[in-house]
Amino acid sequence: MWGVRAGINSLTATLLVGVAIGLVLTPDGRAWLRHPTLLLGGSANASATAPEPASPAPMAAASTAYVRPAITPLQDRLDKGRLRIGVFGDSMADGLWTGLYREMQGAPGVTVTKFSEVSTGLSRYDYVDIQAKTARQIGETPVDVAVILFGTNDAQGISLDGQIHAFGSPGWKAAYGKRVEDLVTLLRSHDVAVYWVGLPRMKRASFDAKITLINEVVQSRMTALGVPYLGTTALTSDADGDYDAYLTATGSGRRQLMRANDGIHMSMAGYLRLTEPVARTLRRDAGMASTAPAEPGPAGA
Repeated sequence: MWGVRAGINSLTATLLVGVAIGLVLTPDGRAWLRHPTLLLGGSANASATAPEPASPAPMAAASTAYVRPAITPLQDRLDKGRLRIGVFGDSMADGLWTGLYREMQGAPGVTVTKFSEVSTGLSRYDYVDIQAKTARQIGETPVDVAVILFGTNDAQGISLDGQIHAFGSPGWKAAYGKRVEDLVTLLRSHDVAVYWVGLPRMKRASFDAKITLINEVVQSRMTALGVPYLGTTALTSDADGDYDAYLTATGSGRRQLMRANDGIHMSMAGYLRLTEPVARTLRRDAGMASTAPAEPGPAGA
């Protein structure tokens, strides 16, 4: 009996090794190994191997019946002596927060608080649920304005309602648009004015194409929702519309290093370049005219 069991165990081990080798040697197999829950009949949010639904929801469907809530104007808030600005997003938003804090100096009663977090986004709610995280953040530290910059980490599949949507597919666009809209709806339900900042030009052409698609989805939703969308592609492109790490600095006429070595993130000068139109828009909407040191806000999460 012992010999039979040993033989069965040996055969089982051999089969398992064979299956593992087979998975490693095939692209689909490697995807399964990266997401072992698929082997158990589960799902993986970043997987792009599952088929799309036959009739994906149209990209702007959720916005069709959207009713814009009445949001207190920025100038009314500042007239009462306080304007609390929060910056939400990923690592790109970290740099935007630094630039915005610097650029908004001089407005009495204004605070600029960082709520952004590196390696987060709207695609992988299994990693960080941005909707829940944002609800918790504004519950603990209320804000009047939300400046949002997400998307650097979002060029990957989305799992929604048990369906895995490959990046760029119609189902993905609908799912990503829904998360964008849900986030805006959450903030507006707390009387928070929302401003969405687009992603900059990227160095690698294939990645830039993905970022362009993300920008298009977001801009479409912002238009439907009546949210100001502040694009940055033109700001981060050369005269021919291409990527250039060195761009002409505003006001000086000199070329200046604007990008980090990874071709994705910005130098401090680059983040200030992204910040300028954001700060200008906020000042205009809040009726700001003077400059005095801004109050530092807590770093947030």
